[in-house]
Amino acid sequence: MILSLVAFAAVALVTPFAAGVMGRRIFPVIALVPTVVFAWLLTYVPAVAGGEVVTERIEWIRALDIALSFRLDPLSLLLALIVTGIGGLVLLYCTWYFRDDEPSLGRFAALLLGFAGVMLGLVTSDDVFVLFTFWEATSVLSYLLIGHDATKRESRGAALQALTVTTFGGLAMLVGLVVLTVAGATTSLAELVADPVTGAAAEVGIALVLVGAISKSALVPFHFWLPAAMAAPTPVSAYLHAAAMVKAGVYLVAVLAPGYAELAVWHPIVIGIGGFTMLVGGWRALRQNDLKLVLAYGTVSQLGFLILVVGQGTRDAALAGTALLLAHALFKAALFLTVGIVDHAAGTRDKRRLSGLARRMPWLATFATVAAASMAGLPPLLGFVAKEAVFTAQLEAGASGEPGATWAWVALAAAVVGSMLTFAYSARFVWGAFGSRRDAEPTPLHREPPMMSFAPGVLAAASLATAFALPLVEPLLDAYAKTLPGPTEYHLALWHGLEPALAISALVFGVGTLLVWKREAVAHAQAALPDTVDAERGYLRIVGAVDRGAARLTTLIQSGGLPGYLAVIVAVLILGLGGAAAANGTWPGEVRLADGWAQPLIGAAMIIAASAAVVVRQRLTAVLLVGATGYGMVLVFGMAGAPDLALTQALVETITIVVVVLVLRRLPRRVTGRRAVVRAPLRIVLGALAGIVMAVVGIVALGARMEPTIAEGLPPLAEEAHAKNLVNALLVDIRAWDTLGEISVLVAVATGVASLIFVSGRQGGAPRLEDVDRRRRLRPLPEPADSMRAARRRLADVEDETDAASEAAATRQTWLLAGRTISPRNRSILIEVLVRLLFHPAIVVSVFLLFVGHNAPGGGFAGGLVAGLALVARYLAGGRYELGEAAPVDAGLLLGTGLFVAAGTAASSLVFGLTVFESSWFETEVPVLGTLSIGTSTLFDIGVYLVVVGLVLDILRTLGAEIDRQIDEAGPDAVPADPAEVRA
Repeated sequence: MILSLVAFAAVALVTPFAAGVMGRRIFPVIALVPTVVFAWLLTYVPAVAGGEVVTERIEWIRALDIALSFRLDPLSLLLALIVTGIGGLVLLYCTWYFRDDEPSLGRFAALLLGFAGVMLGLVTSDDVFVLFTFWEATSVLSYLLIGHDATKRESRGAALQALTVTTFGGLAMLVGLVVLTVAGATTSLAELVADPVTGAAAEVGIALVLVGAISKSALVPFHFWLPAAMAAPTPVSAYLHAAAMVKAGVYLVAVLAPGYAELAVWHPIVIGIGGFTMLVGGWRALRQNDLKLVLAYGTVSQLGFLILVVGQGTRDAALAGTALLLAHALFKAALFLTVGIVDHAAGTRDKRRLSGLARRMPWLATFATVAAASMAGLPPLLGFVAKEAVFTAQLEAGASGEPGATWAWVALAAAVVGSMLTFAYSARFVWGAFGSRRDAEPTPLHREPPMMSFAPGVLAAASLATAFALPLVEPLLDAYAKTLPGPTEYHLALWHGLEPALAISALVFGVGTLLVWKREAVAHAQAALPDTVDAERGYLRIVGAVDRGAARLTTLIQSGGLPGYLAVIVAVLILGLGGAAAANGTWPGEVRLADGWAQPLIGAAMIIAASAAVVVRQRLTAVLLVGATGYGMVLVFGMAGAPDLALTQALVETITIVVVVLVLRRLPRRVTGRRAVVRAPLRIVLGALAGIVMAVVGIVALGARMEPTIAEGLPPLAEEAHAKNLVNALLVDIRAWDTLGEISVLVAVATGVASLIFVSGRQGGAPRLEDVDRRRRLRPLPEPADSMRAARRRLADVEDETDAASEAAATRQTWLLAGRTISPRNRSILIEVLVRLLFHPAIVVSVFLLFVGHNAPGGGFAGGLVAGLALVARYLAGGRYELGEAAPVDAGLLLGTGLFVAAGTAASSLVFGLTVFESSWFETEVPVLGTLSIGTSTLFDIGVYLVVVGLVLDILRTLGAEIDRQIDEAGPDAVPADPAEVRA
């Protein structure tokens, strides 16, 4: 199972690139993945139907008892077969549905294949939190697939609506899963069902989980997102919203039913909402003229029917429910694919504009009729077998007199009335799509490839064939049904003789026919009923209210520029943390003000620097004063015996000052005296209170310890990681997850900043410069060689320079390659010599810090910062040309490579049967050097090193070189472009 998921992910990753070469021919190729997995899963049917359960498990987060555990039992195998079998057919169908010039074809193919893999992971996951991860991934991929055509507002709105609704339900479901796993002391879904949680925890947890299930399966009141999602391409509708994604909620209800169907909260939600949804969906389907919307509301109705049946909690209902689940996947996918062909051929899905298609598309009409007949429950099709079983199960449960009998009668009533509506809209669908109208000419058709009808033909044939092959299908369904209580005599069959269920079916067919015959009267009745309750309207009102509230709040608190924003942030900090600190009842017994005589002096210097930074009017002076407070922390860390922290703080502070100074070139040199948004007295009060609150929080934190410190347990962990430097061991081994998250944020920030700087353009009809700027950022050298020579020639043309200065510029010794590109008045030979002599030793030192960090002060972060400072020195001494010579690589490539190395090191442990980030080492004796020990933590540290170097380089390219270029283009009257001028 895990290998199958890896195959889906790997092929999905390469699909966009392959689609660029193959076009729509990529679809039959990637369809092989779900097809092969489907064939492989079929080999497990005899064993699983016989009672065997196939499991795979890889430990993941042991502290939380979370593992990559997967399980093939009868129910999950059935869903896996549906997901892969129909997935392969839908992908094959896309070969003829799309054109080669379809925009983002490769992206769509990759997303659809990835969705199939995610659904396979969802229905086979045994760990509830892994299942939830796949659950949310289906929502994200559904959002991307529904909004495939981003140029259509309808598609974007439908995608956002589906994501919002299903994510809301998913969050409720997550809370419920946490409640169940804490009460049940396990994250295994199978164990939670086998040994159910009881009491209030079970009632609350299951209710929340069911909220997630009904939102995903589009039950009332969350049903409105599914019809809106019909803005997606037809293959998406056929797969996500008929056969796969919307089945996730049905699957979850079916999984939990054996353990929790007797809870008081179960039947009101499952049968009450399921039955109501069946009626609402069927009634709304009769009103639609768009064939796709007929199927969409029909799907809503059928999903309510499915949840109503699988959640009933008896053996016979479970057998009937799984049969109906299989039947629905077959006929509904076939019908959606049929609508796609009709839409392609006729250019419309409006049944009022379609006429005479049956005569010209006889095979497609036959396939659609068979599928619709199965949906209506007509014999001899699987849909008929399933509905007969449903009626029988509900009759027996209602007549049993056992607890839940009343709900069984409610379920039967909803199923009967809903089935009448289903029969009516099924007949209207077939007639609307393929019938001939007396008052209309035959609809003009485009010729479609015959193979386009292959997938709906296979699905329709399967609806017919399975009804005659029930002995092959029933063992798998019955293996799941036996997990619920009830007699086991009933079996699926086309003919059970003259029995009450057959009479109910006859009643359904009769009333359904009457609804079709009296369709005008039905339409008048529907029009007469007011839409007093409309869930979609309620959703839009809620979203609109949230938007208006957010806009008003934003206008209230974010209308005064940066000082106003900071005032709000600091005020919230004071109220939040200050309130919590005031309510604290635990205070330390003693407070030690200092550890030595030097700390008060350093603190006083930091206070003076911070106070001076507030009152000075020169921006550069203020930046340096703020930096002085940071260097004060360096001294504090160093004197406290934390050389790693001191080294890192010093490097970060230096890089920060450089970055801020680079940005200051785009700001006035002096702090302007504009009207203060936040008055000086209020600033003083806010600043003082913020400082007091943070001091109190620190004191409270020191006195709030209730358990022994974990610090005593860290040295043994460092020894296990083969490390003598505890700080670095924490970063790259013990707390490597945190570090991976932090460097991921660094990469995201660097990309965002670069995008803001490099995206530029010109107004009017002038050509846009986005593509030019993007190429400039990705070029290894920021400027080509001819630009460098041109810059040297321009030095002689500057009006305010004397001939002697020009001659000196041409003859002066060059210590740096780009030295002559700097104006002589801003050039310093001393700095050039120092940079030339110290650059390469600094790089060597950075590499040294990288590799000794596990046993001495240093590490990938510190080493990367040293290398970054060396690049900063080259840039400040020689400008953007010199930077290009010093680092002729793409900063984005360094960032991506570093993140890939770090994440790859984490995941590589899985290949060897270890958990994520579980360390391993390689040791050997090397002459002269002695024992050489290299572990996975070292590789992870290399990734961190590359990310930090790439980040600094990206900052220099964006905030440095790119601003230099922009200033050059602005002309000589702009802010000076040379870094040397800033330095001066």
